[in-house]
Amino acid sequence: MITAVATLAVALIANNSNAHSALPEQPVSIVLVHGAFVDASGWQAVYDILTNDGFEVLIVQNPTVTLDGDVAAAARAIARAKHPVILVGHSYGGMVITEAGNSPKVRSLAYIAAYAPDAGESVETLAKEPAPPEEPRAPLLPPQDGYLLVDPTKFATSFAADVDPAKTHFMAAAQVPWGLEAVRTRITKAAWKTKPAHYLVTTKDAMIPPTAQRTMAKRAGATTVEVASSHAVMLSQPMEVAAFIKRAAAEIK
Repeated sequence: MITAVATLAVALIANNSNAHSALPEQPVSIVLVHGAFVDASGWQAVYDILTNDGFEVLIVQNPTVTLDGDVAAAARAIARAKHPVILVGHSYGGMVITEAGNSPKVRSLAYIAAYAPDAGESVETLAKEPAPPEEPRAPLLPPQDGYLLVDPTKFATSFAADVDPAKTHFMAAAQVPWGLEAVRTRITKAAWKTKPAHYLVTTKDAMIPPTAQRTMAKRAGATTVEVASSHAVMLSQPMEVAAFIKRAAAEIK
């Protein structure tokens, strides 16, 4: 009898705990688009926070071989979303969301240390824009077989200086090659011209200069937030990234 009562008590406590922690589903879907040299697993901490807060979150796994292929991958995720979409892009993912964001299902764009191109621009053209000499450029190796990689000896300090070195050492070894076609393809229509944009500037970024980030954010008319972080802000400060996305989502009507 004592055992049965104890079991019932544990079940009741568990049910109450689950009921307390379960949040109503938010009326916005969030689609996360990663950038070059990495895969979508870098979003895990941000994904966990957002899903725990009741959001439907869809993850795009970009091949990063061609821009058209990555836009198509994002479009498939957008089509699966149950609600109006906020489309979020990190780094090269900003190129993807600028084109894919023209879908009528996308209500707003959120750029995280990302390229925010205009029509006719590519990563290649944006990377040639002048930047202050004190802001380093991405330490890319010469192209090989049509792909780019970050110099693995400089990956940690350039891409993720504020992330656990053990993790960045593995990330450097496990880089996903970035196709030159993706780098050179120009945007045809910039979604930020007709939709609200938000931009998270990473002020300690050594991949995309902070000055360039601010310039693109201003041109896009984006609501801008700055955070003292490396390029890999979703790894080093996932709570800040999730809060930024939630603020942007809150503005969707």
